[in-house]
Amino acid sequence: MRTFKLYNSLTRAKEDFVPKDVGHVRLYACGPTVYNVAHIGNARMAVVFDVLASVMRVLYPRVTYVSNITDVDDKIMDAARESGETIEFITRKYEAIYNEDMAALGVAKPDIQPRATEHIPEMIKLMEQLIARDHAYVAEGHVLFNVPSFPQYGGLSGRSRDDQIAGARVEIAPYKRDPADFVLWKPSTPDQVGWDSPWGRGRPGWHIECSAMAEKHLGLPIDIHGGGADLKFPHHENEIAQSCCAHGHNDLASFSKYWMHNGFLTVEGEKMSKSLGNFTTARDLLDQGVAGEAIRYTLLSAHYRQPLDWSMQGLESSKKSLDKFYKILDDLKNVADIDAAIPDEMMDALCDELNTPKAYAVLNALAKTAAETKTPEGKAAFKKAANILGFLKADPAVWLAQDKIASGIDAAWVDALVAERVAAKASKNFARADEIRKILAEKNIMIEDSVTGTTWRIG
Repeated sequence: MRTFKLYNSLTRAKEDFVPKDVGHVRLYACGPTVYNVAHIGNARMAVVFDVLASVMRVLYPRVTYVSNITDVDDKIMDAARESGETIEFITRKYEAIYNEDMAALGVAKPDIQPRATEHIPEMIKLMEQLIARDHAYVAEGHVLFNVPSFPQYGGLSGRSRDDQIAGARVEIAPYKRDPADFVLWKPSTPDQVGWDSPWGRGRPGWHIECSAMAEKHLGLPIDIHGGGADLKFPHHENEIAQSCCAHGHNDLASFSKYWMHNGFLTVEGEKMSKSLGNFTTARDLLDQGVAGEAIRYTLLSAHYRQPLDWSMQGLESSKKSLDKFYKILDDLKNVADIDAAIPDEMMDALCDELNTPKAYAVLNALAKTAAETKTPEGKAAFKKAANILGFLKADPAVWLAQDKIASGIDAAWVDALVAERVAAKASKNFARADEIRKILAEKNIMIEDSVTGTTWRIG
């Protein structure tokens, strides 16, 4: 059986993936906090784990992929207060937008997408277990995790004690036993969302929700857990501490054996920030008419663990690459479609730590072979390789017509000129044929001659 290799953030080493149960692989990735539309960095995580789940489904008979929705958070309460809408309205609205945007990027909805608010009893149970084992304590209506009670804390991030405190941006509170202690439960005022608990009416902290939902839907230990690199500390560090301590384990891998973190995203060399005016969302790009598949292609263009610099030039390059692939597929429309396995060289690339740059090189080679040989086998290999990455899912004719429609060009006018040019060439009136090509080029319309005829496209 083919082996999947991955870099395990927990051990800081590249390892062969060995699931707990080869008959059922279980994945978890931290999903969005739904108080606004998802930025392009959120989309990178969703796309990366979508590819991971797709590869795992080729390798194993059953895969369960869970990615949560955080629908209780102070930012959500702030958004509701500022908009005058209810918290439920805000969370359902942005959850729907997130799923719509990710679907436009070719991201399949997770097998399970649990909401935090639907798992309050599971969170309370975990907190009770932590208190019973002296890893958590109650203070002034709060439940806090006692970080010094778990000497292994910091094992994922490798942070020192001082770095832990600085990195967590700890809240200075007199009821804390230690500055690094973090909140599991906090009290709610009458005008704030809240649930009844043994410690009074309140709401959960951010970290406890993923521990509770991962355990409920996947069981422990899970095979692979991950998300963006920004979640490694403190969120994922805290998840490990909570889940290990609630069950009396000292082994950090008793929560999740493998951890995967995708790299940061910058925008033309700078950190993405609203204050810098370079904050980009998937919804903004889609509303501007950018194809979701082109966004996906760009997000996968760098190795997932490396930083990705987002730019419009990169997006345009991705669109051109996809245009080329769709043109080849359209040229092969009269070649029979046959079933075929995903090419070994594509699986080799993806099973080597989701090496998408290498996979792109393989895809380009397969595209060239398909275009040159025009065989059913070449076409099938090309399509299968593209599909596993989430590409070439659209009708080629529809894809290739996008630019024509968006340009506002009168297609009938162009078709008439192209037909006139074909006739001019046939009658050896090459001056007129060249003149027509120039007229169209001035409108950014490119003419392409081939043995099957003449076609045109927007530059």
